[in-house]
Amino acid sequence: MLKGRRKFLGLIPGFVVASSSSILLSFNTQKILVMLVLAIAFFFASIIPIRIAVALHQAPIPQAILVLGSASERMEFAARFWQSHTNVDIWVSDYARNLDVNRRIFQQFDVPNQRLHLDGRTDTVTNFTTLVEDFIRQKLQHIYLITSDYHMKRARAIAAIVLGSHGVAVTPVEVPSQGEESETLMRVVRDCGRSILWIVTGRTGASFNPRLEKL
Repeated sequence: MLKGRRKFLGLIPGFVVASSSSILLSFNTQKILVMLVLAIAFFFASIIPIRIAVALHQAPIPQAILVLGSASERMEFAARFWQSHTNVDIWVSDYARNLDVNRRIFQQFDVPNQRLHLDGRTDTVTNFTTLVEDFIRQKLQHIYLITSDYHMKRARAIAAIVLGSHGVAVTPVEVPSQGEESETLMRVVRDCGRSILWIVTGRTGASFNPRLEKL
């Protein structure tokens, strides 16, 4: 009876009856992939906190300022913040079209050009992945992270993975916003996944969705 039913289903166009061996192979492949993902997650969960703790011990006071762009109020806040931290440089990561405006804002607050490092990027994950090598070259282990309060949860999560995996810690400094809702957990999880992808493959996955926005 069962043999006849399988033979009948095999006659239906587009219907493929999988053999028990192929089903078993598929199950084993999925099991291996799950174990691999869990192993990678365990590695990050155990190593990154240690590297961050070491960075904070070796550099308890932040050595630079990183400002995430797309909002002029963040630049103004960072410029005022710098006035009480004039011994550090400011790194700005924003859309390339905003960089000239950002520079003028800092100039209005008498921030010297030699203290500014402007980097043109398109989304929050690449804000960090493109700057981490610069921070390492500059021997920076601890930085102030400035962004809007509603954006900080996602920014800190990405920073913990991307910067933390390279031994760079952050101290968050929130810019108050006008009633903006905090970003959803889905966006945080999505960008954490992209950050892990970058560590493993060197790619952030941004090319899969050209509409990925900064905020």
